[in-house]
Amino acid sequence: MSEIHRITVDPGQCGGRPCLRGLRIRVRDVLDLLAAGADRAEILADYPLLEEGDITAALEYAARQCDHPVLHLA
Repeated sequence: MSEIHRITVDPGQCGGRPCLRGLRIRVRDVLDLLAAGADRAEILADYPLLEEGDITAALEYAARQCDHPVLHLA
């Protein structure tokens, strides 16, 4: 089941960058932690307001952002 509904964008919060459930925790912050090798349990311990589904939502959001059409020039 999709968790993308957890992603919020508010121009008045975090410069309009995608956040999780209206919290001031950016999708980018979670992705950076994962890229640095942190596991889900570590992230949830460091950010007690986050839920397991928030991490899944961040990954789903990133996957959707990199899925763009390929244009072939003739």
